[in-house]
Amino acid sequence: MDLEIIKIASDTKNNNVLKDCTHIAKHKNPLCGDEITIYLKLNREKIDKFNYQSKSCIYCQASVSLLSKYATNKSLINIKFLIKEIDKYFKIDEFIFPKKLNIFKKIFKKKNFSRKECLLLPFKALSKLLN
Repeated sequence: MDLEIIKIASDTKNNNVLKDCTHIAKHKNPLCGDEITIYLKLNREKIDKFNYQSKSCIYCQASVSLLSKYATNKSLINIKFLIKEIDKYFKIDEFIFPKKLNIFKKIFKKKNFSRKECLLLPFKALSKLLN
């Protein structure tokens, strides 16, 4: 297992319930049973706070940890762009991350392709919440 994944997943700063949240989304991976709950505090068109709770594998934990750090203080337009780009990663063979999304290159690697659904679970939950 990639030590980078373990290091990212161990950053649990945002892994807790957000009591004053304005939006909540739950999503479950039917293949493996991983579950995630995302709590957002939106202020107009911006994410002020992003917290989560998960019962999931280390890949999902790393993904949601990075996503929570990245999404905090970002506009919803930026987040919707991120979700579309991440979705492209698994569809385009020679995908190149836009520079502003390079942080996600740490976990989205071809060697982790078999863990696609685990990595995408937080993005699917967030997409569900925003739509």
